Amino acid sequence: MTKPPRRLRGSGYGIIRIVLSGIRDYLELIKFEHTIFALPFAYLGMLLAAEGWPSGWQVLWITVAMAAARTVAMGVNRLADRVLDAHNPRTANRPLVTGRISPHTAWTGTIIAALLLAYAAWRLGPMPLRLLPIAMIFLIGYAFTKRFTWLSHYILGFTDGLAPVGAWVAVRGSLFSFSDLPAWLLLGAVTFWIGGFDLIYACQDVEVDRACGLHAIPARFGVRTALRLSAGSHLLTVGFLAAVGAATELTWPYAVGLVVVSALLIVEHLLVSSNDMSHLNTAFFNVNSLISVTLLIGAAVALMLSIH
Repeated sequence: MTKPPRRLRGSGYGIIRIVLSGIRDYLELIKFEHTIFALPFAYLGMLLAAEGWPSGWQVLWITVAMAAARTVAMGVNRLADRVLDAHNPRTANRPLVTGRISPHTAWTGTIIAALLLAYAAWRLGPMPLRLLPIAMIFLIGYAFTKRFTWLSHYILGFTDGLAPVGAWVAVRGSLFSFSDLPAWLLLGAVTFWIGGFDLIYACQDVEVDRACGLHAIPARFGVRTALRLSAGSHLLTVGFLAAVGAATELTWPYAVGLVVVSALLIVEHLLVSSNDMSHLNTAFFNVNSLISVTLLIGAAVALMLSIH
């Protein structure tokens, strides 16, 4: 077979490189790798609701819904903040600010993700679809809360906490009976976990937030106060997670996982101080990724032992 002319082959490779570069830039825009924070908690809600292993289709569509929901939230957030990001040295290199991603492309990706989320909710059952508008209010609205309230950290946490609640509803089809208490406890745990480490993360933007008139606890009350509130939030997180274990009668593997999670939270707070934020990224990404995965593994093993 005759090979295509070198120029055409080169042109094809160039198109592929452009497409791959665009995908890479878009994934960077929405920080897709940070999905690992909330996805394990969604799986935890799914496993606890099923009291074991759900169906393969439920796992598939819960995963799709989670990824799509996070893409919607991050897409709106980046679009809403692109002017503010340009004034912050830490965020000035984001794709929407530099022009590597156009607002049109960002909107297109966000709308596609929203449609995919709606389809996944429909596939998961009537109740997830009925509750979808409430979830969308938080997924879209969170991006604007720092313009009027310093509680934005906890609103972000609540929004992420909807992940295990949504997974629970997808499996159980209910949310408002006493047997659904574990879903609400998981919502509390994730709200204070995410809110707590978002407080830490916001400590690096104090001056920019003040200059831009944004509402954030570190900017309003100072870094020391923010770190103390973060520690208190994470103490509440451990309390909620312990209550989840008690409510679902999870055995010793979950308890071991919770002990490890508690230790990791302590490490997270030892890594940062009001005078030293040099290890903030390690505390933010590495430690928090271990926390969610460790808890999921502990719960999964406990459920597996109870089944057998």
